[in-house]
Amino acid sequence: MIVMKFGGSSVANAERIRYVTGIVKPLLDQKPVLVLSAMGDTTDHLLEAADHALKGIVSIETIENLHKQTIKELGLDAQVLQEVDALLSELKSLLVGISLIKELTNRTKDYLVSFGERLSIRIAASYFRTAGIKAKALDAWDAGFRSDANYSQAEVLSEAWESIAKTLIPLVDSGVLPVVTGFIAKDSQGNITTLGRGGSDLTATLIGSACKAQEVQVWKDVDGILTADPRLVKTARPVEVVTYEEAAELAYFGAQVLHPRSMQPCIATGTTVRVKNSYNPAAPGTRIVSKLDGQTGPVRAITSKKNVTLVDIVSSRMLGQYGFLAGVFEAFSAHKISVDMVATSEVSISLTLDAAHDLGALKRDLEKIASVTIKEKKAIITIIGDVRRSSEILERAFGVCSTLGVQVQMISQGASKVNISFIVDDAEAPQVVQGLHRAFFEA
Repeated sequence: MIVMKFGGSSVANAERIRYVTGIVKPLLDQKPVLVLSAMGDTTDHLLEAADHALKGIVSIETIENLHKQTIKELGLDAQVLQEVDALLSELKSLLVGISLIKELTNRTKDYLVSFGERLSIRIAASYFRTAGIKAKALDAWDAGFRSDANYSQAEVLSEAWESIAKTLIPLVDSGVLPVVTGFIAKDSQGNITTLGRGGSDLTATLIGSACKAQEVQVWKDVDGILTADPRLVKTARPVEVVTYEEAAELAYFGAQVLHPRSMQPCIATGTTVRVKNSYNPAAPGTRIVSKLDGQTGPVRAITSKKNVTLVDIVSSRMLGQYGFLAGVFEAFSAHKISVDMVATSEVSISLTLDAAHDLGALKRDLEKIASVTIKEKKAIITIIGDVRRSSEILERAFGVCSTLGVQVQMISQGASKVNISFIVDDAEAPQVVQGLHRAFFEA
């Protein structure tokens, strides 16, 4: 068995659904399970419809037009049109309710956005059947997904692993192609929940892990994980293989790959994940595995994360004193501000934060115990690779910065042992990434 997850851009319209059918059909002998996102920008349109409903305006015209036009272009039968009409009627009733009570709770929002995936799988499965594929549309809860009631950020319950396997394995063994909604589940009370950021990828990896799939394929619009952002580096190329840990670091520091949370099920079972390009299916993509086998270069990829704030905290009282670090991080906890990178010395702490935070109150609290300097418009440059070769990596990286005349303002070698990160000015980040890419991949 393999699991194939297609995002919204891959099923955005009739043309893309036909294209996905062409990808899936040659792989039927591998017993695929499909996980689909909502079509195109449908989730955004649903949230816009809710905003309008709160103002007393109920309209689903954009959503209705997209799905009915797709049905028409695909030449689908009356049955799927009836199913879609029923869902659209249910959606409209929900929006009328929102407009009347003038309230949108997280539970209602989860119910609202679920319509995108529920519409998508019914249309896609219907078209697969016209192409001679024995497809069956399944809402996630009908595929065994049960979650807690933490709406908008629900966690799938451990008992769901068994129910997912019991539901899907017999279907694929009988020659059926299950087409499952990504991103959603139901709690014990029967309320629809959403799985939060990376939720559709998480649906796919949960299925793959629960069913002991050979591979989970996540189909995106790039040829896999790239050595750098192609918008910055025109010569960026796909990385053949990375570890789960490396992929998680890449995602955290700005690369558009799987969210770290979505990889957890496969980490637990050692299931291989492959990132593929739905616009270029012949490309081999990038494999994400537990452990690398064979020789690789010192660096796997380079990322940058812009618009970062650097905070320097200095106090001579820190010298030889216990409890100082605890006091600093208690202040961050009190203001609910999370820290990205940290570097410490005997009398100072440097750390980075997302620039979206208002730091006025935090600065006042920290100044009770230390001198505080806040520097904005910084960027984190992260080198993902074999940190056992850190001396070689650092020598070449700092040589690049020296040649470019760029001052490194902070450095951190993560406990993960797969990343080295350092801080430069925002404006310098593109040239640093380009210079590092030349040094490690083009020399």
